[in-house]
Amino acid sequence: MHRVLIIEDEQDIRDILSIVLARLGYDVVAAENGKKGVDLFNNAPFFDLVITDIRMPGMSGNDVAKHIRASRKSDTPLIAITGYPDEIEKDVFDSSLQKPFSLKDFKKTIDHLINNSVEAHSTP
Repeated sequence: MHRVLIIEDEQDIRDILSIVLARLGYDVVAAENGKKGVDLFNNAPFFDLVITDIRMPGMSGNDVAKHIRASRKSDTPLIAITGYPDEIEKDVFDSSLQKPFSLKDFKKTIDHLINNSVEAHSTP
């Protein structure tokens, strides 16, 4: 089972994404802000994917992504979700979704990144 970390300060969005991912068969861990998300990321053995909001109080999603890219788990796929696409630092994310997005696009993006990540890690 693939593990996904969701970092989203809006509880309703965090809950909906968690439910959708769980129903799709993913093991979901959720954090309500960037600091807690980074703590979870640092203390977990791995995540197959991190999904983060961009505009959050305290630590932004861009800051979360930079932290992940500078870590020993820097190859973890990252998706930015935001209502403010101009604020995404695109060079640190593998993909992005603009709110509101369809669940079909959400699933397609996740499946693509997870499948590519699995292939990259299984290639000799």
